[in-house]
Amino acid sequence: MKFLYLNSIKKRATAFLLFITISGAFAQVSDSYYLPQQVRYNPAIPTPQQYFGFQVGDWHIQYEQLLGYIKKVASLSDRFQMKEYGKTYENRPLWLLTVSSPQNLGRIEQIKTEHHKLTEPDQASSVSIDNMPLVVWMGYSVHGNEASGTNAVPMVVYYLAAAQDASIDSLLNETVILIDPRINPDGGERFASWVNANKSMNLVADPNSRELNEMWPGGRYNHYWFDLNRDWLYTQHPESKGRIKQFHEWKPNILTDHHEMGSASSFFFQPGIPSRTHPLTPKKNLEFTEKIGTFHAEALDKIGSLYFTKEGYDDFYYGKGSTFPDVQGAIGILFEQASSRGHLQETPHGAMSFAFTIRNQMTTTLSTLKAAKAMRKDLLTYQRNFYQEKSTATTKAYVFGNTSDKVRVWEMVNILRQHEIDVYQLAKDETFEGKTYNKGQAYIVPLSQAQHRLIQGIFEKRTSFEDSLFYDISAWSMPHCFNMPYSEVKVPVTLGEKLTQNPFPQGKVLGKSNYAYLFEWDGYFAPRAAYELQKKGYKLKVATEPFTAMTEGGTKNFDYGTVEISAGGNQLTSLENLHTLLTQLAARDGIYFYAIHTGLTPTGIDLGSSYAAPMRMPKPLMVVGTGVNPNDAGEIWHLLDTRVNIPLSMADMTQVNRINLEKYNTLILSSGDYAALNEDKIKAWVRNGGTLIAMTDAVEWAASRGFSPVKIKKIPTDSLGPKPYALAERYRGAQLISGAIFQTKIDVTHPIGYGYKEPLLSVFRDNTIFLEKIKDPYNAPLIYTNEPLVSGYITEPNKKRLKDTPSVVATSFGAGKVIVMTDNPNFRAFWYGTNKLFLNAIFFGSNILSGIRGGDDE
Repeated sequence: MKFLYLNSIKKRATAFLLFITISGAFAQVSDSYYLPQQVRYNPAIPTPQQYFGFQVGDWHIQYEQLLGYIKKVASLSDRFQMKEYGKTYENRPLWLLTVSSPQNLGRIEQIKTEHHKLTEPDQASSVSIDNMPLVVWMGYSVHGNEASGTNAVPMVVYYLAAAQDASIDSLLNETVILIDPRINPDGGERFASWVNANKSMNLVADPNSRELNEMWPGGRYNHYWFDLNRDWLYTQHPESKGRIKQFHEWKPNILTDHHEMGSASSFFFQPGIPSRTHPLTPKKNLEFTEKIGTFHAEALDKIGSLYFTKEGYDDFYYGKGSTFPDVQGAIGILFEQASSRGHLQETPHGAMSFAFTIRNQMTTTLSTLKAAKAMRKDLLTYQRNFYQEKSTATTKAYVFGNTSDKVRVWEMVNILRQHEIDVYQLAKDETFEGKTYNKGQAYIVPLSQAQHRLIQGIFEKRTSFEDSLFYDISAWSMPHCFNMPYSEVKVPVTLGEKLTQNPFPQGKVLGKSNYAYLFEWDGYFAPRAAYELQKKGYKLKVATEPFTAMTEGGTKNFDYGTVEISAGGNQLTSLENLHTLLTQLAARDGIYFYAIHTGLTPTGIDLGSSYAAPMRMPKPLMVVGTGVNPNDAGEIWHLLDTRVNIPLSMADMTQVNRINLEKYNTLILSSGDYAALNEDKIKAWVRNGGTLIAMTDAVEWAASRGFSPVKIKKIPTDSLGPKPYALAERYRGAQLISGAIFQTKIDVTHPIGYGYKEPLLSVFRDNTIFLEKIKDPYNAPLIYTNEPLVSGYITEPNKKRLKDTPSVVATSFGAGKVIVMTDNPNFRAFWYGTNKLFLNAIFFGSNILSGIRGGDDE
């Protein structure tokens, strides 16, 4: 209830004065500013100040300094264990600290095993919770520039190692505390280096100061500019993969997620907005979250810090750190501290010091532990009951697979299994919802297992919601992300063998030829294989018409987008080397290569036909820097660098305006503001044969500058008459598309559609850029259907604006091409099903035949 979190008017006034006094007190603080004083501290444990040579809050602690202190304390304390659980892209180690009593640490594996049994329905009832420690996971600063969380860690570590009295002994006996000291070390290091390098001896609180305005892309993101707090569910990055493995080994009862927000605010703790909680989250979860909140309120009241709850934030998307635990029988708790960004910042409440922000994070860390101890049995019982409850859904299972691209199936199975979801083979060929699934090519996930809520959260389509506002996306259905055939099974079905391993689906080289080899473009890693061949000097051609050919296995149909490798002629390496290379690529990329001994085909085009067009080797340049959305740009960088092995040149806008563009054949504009880009220079480059790819916001720039003939629909202003001022934010927010899934029709004969087999494709959209229908239908390879909504939230007027309109338009501009994409095909690295659209634009953009022209006057 709200009154639990609000002080009286008198207390709020007092707290406001304390906030001004404390946050403005930017002189160096003592240990007592952070630490409880009613306990003794072991003098053998060095304080952070003794170790660093400066007080916590005086500087932003570098990651090596942080790890150095933790290792020092762990070497002196019998309450600590350390485990490296992974490495970041920049090769920084990721550590998890285990803190408990020496007696517990002496049998920690036994405790972990017994605790995990609570999540196993066939084991849970036999486990006694009378003396079982509660497991609390505390994660700090997943966003690297939200630094107060990770900078509180030295004080947390010191307190747990050095505090001495009966209360700390009892806490350590009754809990196992897992500390992830800096979830995002790569971003955190960028940020710490920036603010420390720009710190003045006389602290500058001016929000315009360089210290408080970090350079693009900022420290929020990981190496590839991804928001790791959106990666808990689909775990596409090493930081997430390692963390989730530890999460499932431990199955914590409470998980805290320490963040920062705008400097003008105060402090937030959950619950979030009740109407924006995912329906699969049990009501009991909200009750416990609210009860834990009373401990935070009490602690923050004592130090005079203002706070709020049930506003601004929600618990809907299960891919966030504080929401993922809610579908795992745990209580996820989000903390948001108003950020000082540097060491001192002016705010509407006065000057806020870095030390002040750290103290609030330290305070709520301790209040969480106090709540954990007090609620130990209740939370252990809740976890056991959560996993013993059976699914009440009408759907009995989900079946998926039967696609020619085995790699996407493999990755989908990987994600499911890493979340302790049981996946089974089909016992026999089955038909569901009119689709046939073959044994050995499809898999089934029954809901009669412990993770049934998470399975529903991953597979479900949802189009009705209690609330129309979302802090993050409103849909993330895995089969649609992966463009995966699937069905909801409503009847009992016999399961085949349970998967105990999931080996990569290697391909093969079928035959040996001194004439040519063919491979199909439907495989996920086909672009990687193609680029490897191009890099080694092989000339490739792409079939722009279907044909049949004689292979080792007989006559085979080859579709649009089939790639031809000439084995003879002017190739740079020997035939034996080519076969060896193809064998390596087949194993690495899951590709089947077919040996062909003649250019004459039984039907369709011959291999020497002009309809087998030369493939241009990609030489892409992406515009980055101020004005560009780091997330969208990072998704492109990550895709090309880690999955396709294409070197991607990246240059800031001002640099692009100066450099010679002739060495590049593809220019990529992700979401962003490109007003500062020299459009005349870009036009000259495209006219000369370059391919321009403009995505989401950049479509508006391309259209307004005459690169593309597309017209963007104007959204009329609200004309329904006066409305209450208090509802303005909610009404305007409800008009947005925060992230939903829509159905399109794809032209598989168009170069943008090469490699796709089915006429329908699900896409992700998180913007309100709607295109008018175009005059020439041959230049719109992707068009929204008449009923486009698959899953997620959209207003009825926006749905009408979207239906039957283009999602992708490809047109000529002089000798070059302009491809506009209203949607992001690379969203968060887990939208595997549409990556090929983007890669086709890069590989085949120059192969698009001239159709309607853009704004060029040639």
